[in-house]
Amino acid sequence: MLSGKNILIGITGGIAAYKICELIRMYKRANANVRVVCTPNALNFVTKLTLQNLSQNEVGIEEFNTDNYKPEHISYADEADIMVIAPATANTIGKIANGICDNLLTSVACAFKKPMIICPAMNCGMWDNTFVQNNISKLSENGVYILEPDEGFLACGYNGKGRLCDLEKIFKQTEEILNKEQKLFGKKIVITAGGTIEQIDTVRYISNYSSGKMGIALADAAYNMGADVILISTVNTQKPYGVISVKSAIDMQQAVENEFDNTDCIIMAAAVADFRATEIADYKMKKTDNTETITIELVKNPDILQSLCKKKKQVLVSSAGNETLSKAPVIVGFCAESENLINNAKDKISKKGCDYLIANDISRKDIGFSSDYNEVSILKKDGTIKHLERASKQEIAYKIFEEIYG
Repeated sequence: MLSGKNILIGITGGIAAYKICELIRMYKRANANVRVVCTPNALNFVTKLTLQNLSQNEVGIEEFNTDNYKPEHISYADEADIMVIAPATANTIGKIANGICDNLLTSVACAFKKPMIICPAMNCGMWDNTFVQNNISKLSENGVYILEPDEGFLACGYNGKGRLCDLEKIFKQTEEILNKEQKLFGKKIVITAGGTIEQIDTVRYISNYSSGKMGIALADAAYNMGADVILISTVNTQKPYGVISVKSAIDMQQAVENEFDNTDCIIMAAAVADFRATEIADYKMKKTDNTETITIELVKNPDILQSLCKKKKQVLVSSAGNETLSKAPVIVGFCAESENLINNAKDKISKKGCDYLIANDISRKDIGFSSDYNEVSILKKDGTIKHLERASKQEIAYKIFEEIYG
């Protein structure tokens, strides 16, 4: 799977740096081309000559190499198919998460637009630090693969979570990502994300707790697998693929319908508000001393998922017998439930008529809204159900596409 692939390894100044010599050998035995970029502190734990001999390539350390006419950090980023940073110290993780480029490795990471794996290794207290965890979450939310450290005896003498994860795990994750990378090449995937915002007056609105993380993870996965991606989102995000910013359910419906033609798959991962205000005040509604209650009349929002399924059915009926005209997208819905998850999901897929329905339990604290993790059941139109155990939303996203496209 890795034969002919260009793998860029970033090594930072942690004691686990010596282990990466074996990782380089594993990649080379798989006939991959390996290049190495080190932070200056990494050379306190492993020598440049060792890395150079194992990789059979020059090792990058200095940010400005005057022997090469190319900007060094851009050339490394352009040539690699994937970047693996192992071990990744808290320092380097923080820099990458916040766009700080003060050495060659962090500059390459900032310019890197392809899949990236970060493998943290540090003292257990550092790993548990709130700021470090915030940086890890930020990277994960933006499509970086995080292979969390293992628990065990650490070089500092502590027992806890902080050891570099097993090298075989890094190797297999690299294989898996590069194997998936072009699976959706040539397909156009439209994905919605976030909770819709239904305005009441000039300063107030009705919404929900959806963070948009699952929809964005799906868009990232589709893009990494080679698809032409359109993300229709209520959450502001900058991505290398197309992003259409919307607010209300009406806005989202219009945007999705505009993309319906020539689309291979539409995934409605957004949490669309069921109701909106009948009238929107063009001023801030004021309270008075005599006002104890207020009544706001609500009207039902359009059911975007159901309307898409009806439109698909119309396309298929009108083009029956003509294969050149019968293209209609795969429609995937989401179902967020706090009780009777599977029964409610079965009822929903039957009523909506979508091809797949992803059911998740929002009553659990360890998955769902605002979490970086999820656990879902995939219901198919034919009645079959596949359960995906708790995993990162990134991993869940890939498994959803595996289920849809085999």
